[in-house]
Amino acid sequence: MASEFAALLHNNTWDLVSFSTSYNILGSKWVLKSKRRADGSLERRKARLVAKGFHQQVGVDFSETYSPVVKSVTIRLLLSIVISSGWPLHQLDVQPHKFVHPDFPTHVCKLLKSIYGLKQAPRAWFSKLTSIVSDNTTLNHPPEFIAFASGHTLPFGFNGNFDSDTIYPPVSQACTLFPEKLRRFMSYKPLPCRRCHPAAPPMYAEPYPLPTSLWTTPSNDSVVWTAYTCKNNECLVNRKHKEKGFSDCKDCFDLDGVEKTRWAASGGSYGGLDFSIDEVLATKSPGTIRIGLDIGGGVATFAVRMMARNITIVTTSMNLNGPFNNFIASRGVVPLYISISQRLPFFDNTLDIVHSMHVSSNDVAALLDVYIYRVLRPGGLFWLDHFFCVEEQFEEVYKPLIESRGYKKLKWVMGKKLDRGPEHREMYLSALLEKPLNNSW
Repeated sequence: MASEFAALLHNNTWDLVSFSTSYNILGSKWVLKSKRRADGSLERRKARLVAKGFHQQVGVDFSETYSPVVKSVTIRLLLSIVISSGWPLHQLDVQPHKFVHPDFPTHVCKLLKSIYGLKQAPRAWFSKLTSIVSDNTTLNHPPEFIAFASGHTLPFGFNGNFDSDTIYPPVSQACTLFPEKLRRFMSYKPLPCRRCHPAAPPMYAEPYPLPTSLWTTPSNDSVVWTAYTCKNNECLVNRKHKEKGFSDCKDCFDLDGVEKTRWAASGGSYGGLDFSIDEVLATKSPGTIRIGLDIGGGVATFAVRMMARNITIVTTSMNLNGPFNNFIASRGVVPLYISISQRLPFFDNTLDIVHSMHVSSNDVAALLDVYIYRVLRPGGLFWLDHFFCVEEQFEEVYKPLIESRGYKKLKWVMGKKLDRGPEHREMYLSALLEKPLNNSW
């Protein structure tokens, strides 16, 4: 306690002043704690002088308070960097305190600095810290620290999404250091309003009722078209003939085209690679396939066909130059706006079937080993639909990976992928795999 008290005096934490009944006096107390090593032995005893801040009154003793929050993931990231780089790790411990003065026993301490327990303590500490952090030109700061707390020029120059060529870190008082940019961004609408009130069509049209909505192109007034090359559904339907370059699932939006026959019959023009839904369901006992997931399912025709068989399917989709999620929802099935790099929001061993077509081709390793196997229940079906890769990669990487998980091969059909020419030696695989019913950990 003596060392704590000496530290408070050294930092000029208070002035002794005469007591007055007009003062709102706050009490204080010492908090004592024993700090122990990892083996349980005593390292040292700690003492903290803490103000009884619960006696403070809003508007009388303080006006503004807040407490900055550190995310646990940030701490884990820092610790992992320290360990991997072999850096030394130091802990900063901030300590404040108080005693009765022998010559002025009736005097009270008029605080000049904050101590533990005050409502303003977190704000005072953060203000002091950021005042140091924001002084990026201080020569005493190491270069790494200055780089961390300063703005950084974007590698490809000006970015239209940011409306800037610089990105600023969430430290170093960015809001006060760059007020002109803050005013420019906040002038058209405050940030909380933009988050709470997303843009919506000015004349939104109600979706068609079920079952009409399942096979009817929705109204153009159900989508905000700003982010897309096409500005109406007619353009989406015809873009397979007119649009150059890459777009995800160019023919998906034409509900009167290939979507009408997709998964309705087996075989097709791919030499047995096209499985029908009824053919797949016939491999399990009736009624045991009830819920599932379609990864990257275009406009959710798979879910629509499953709905006709009383099976609920959630469809993941990204709006890659097309309003896939709006289109899916307008049809009356559930879209899930998530990429295949994200953890699937389902609990372990819960889904009866997972279907994946094309989209998993470059990410099948992660999908098989981490995501799909986790959420698929024992005895559940993984339908790998038209997975493609180079022949050598299949034999050396993907086939051993699939077999290592212990899936039972209910169907396994391979075929040539010739749309880019035979010289690329690409191949398709359509497979129906069953997760082991027992010992599937």
